[in-house]
Amino acid sequence: MKRLVPEVSIGVFGHVDHGKTTLVYALTGRRTDIHSEEQLRAMSIRLGYAHVTFYKCPSCEEYPYTRFPTCPKCGSQCKPTRAVSFVDAPGHEALMATALAGTALIDGALLVIAANEGVKEQTKEHLMAIDIAGIDKVIVVQTKLDLVTPEEAKRNYEEIKKWLEGTVAEDAPIIPVAAPQLVNVDVLIEAIETYIPTPKREEGASPIFLVARSFDVNKPGSEPGKLKGGVLGGALLQGKLSVGDAIEIAPGTKEGNRWRILESTIEGLRQGDVEVDEARPGGLVGILTKLDPSLTKSDSLAGNVVTRKGELPELREELTLEGKLVRDVKFSRGEPIMLTAGVTRTIGVIESVRQGDGEIRLFVKDLRMPIAILPNARIVLSKLINNSWRLVGYATPKG
Repeated sequence: MKRLVPEVSIGVFGHVDHGKTTLVYALTGRRTDIHSEEQLRAMSIRLGYAHVTFYKCPSCEEYPYTRFPTCPKCGSQCKPTRAVSFVDAPGHEALMATALAGTALIDGALLVIAANEGVKEQTKEHLMAIDIAGIDKVIVVQTKLDLVTPEEAKRNYEEIKKWLEGTVAEDAPIIPVAAPQLVNVDVLIEAIETYIPTPKREEGASPIFLVARSFDVNKPGSEPGKLKGGVLGGALLQGKLSVGDAIEIAPGTKEGNRWRILESTIEGLRQGDVEVDEARPGGLVGILTKLDPSLTKSDSLAGNVVTRKGELPELREELTLEGKLVRDVKFSRGEPIMLTAGVTRTIGVIESVRQGDGEIRLFVKDLRMPIAILPNARIVLSKLINNSWRLVGYATPKG
């Protein structure tokens, strides 16, 4: 059977230890916490990812969807519906900036809330991030049903419904699951296929690729003649990229006090688990380049933007921003501020600020990493509160 290329990316968000990684495993059969430190700490630290093809049983009328080619209920051969990429965002408050970057890669979201704990601070902040990113295709997943009584589960379900009132997810379906036992996972897959459709893409536009991860895929001790170039992982926002394309990667690498834009050639493309000659928007993409792999190891190029040579967007190391605050906070001149633009996270210094009635205008300079100004750019503002960067607003660049 021909393997399908993922055509949609779905983010999995929620408070730490509410079962996001376990849920992704139930949906895909793959674990996203593959980094050794993540396994030791039993929590996601980086953006994780997994791909899966969903199937529909032609014989089962009730909840016919599954991730298995053979129906686990009746044994019939299933028909593939589409392939999906999942992005597993970390839930700890100290890793909120990583979760914010994840919203730039996705078309829809699963908001995970554990039945034994309910809505927590990072649940609220993740939903806020989803809203700011303009993601309106949301499914709420009530996890850990196996840890509560039926009465407790129902009470928590009603509490979730009440909390969602007035939010972007007010009308979102709420799917109760017990992921380790695969209970209601078929119901959740049907909800994904129903409520998170594949969006229309701008394939004719100039390609813009956001780098969320970067890797050196060579094993220690590999012979020099067999070394592969560096790999960039992320999402293609618009346009197409093909094997053989000359590309630029910006802002690139920092050498002293200056940034050097990198140039390379695409040696190979993988969309989901499928090697392709041409990558299109939808799902997560891996780009094999001719870059020295030492430049891409350990996510060194995460936050960069890739385009065809000569088509880079404007890069800024200082900018004026106008936007809105979603928390009652005050900024001051000289204060550091974190800006998240797509997958780029950078810290700058506020040179001037004017705010009132929930609106803000500020000039930020001395960005540690330049920001690429993308079409319809919306930049998330985070403030250092009690030694953690907390989402407080959003803005658009001016001038």
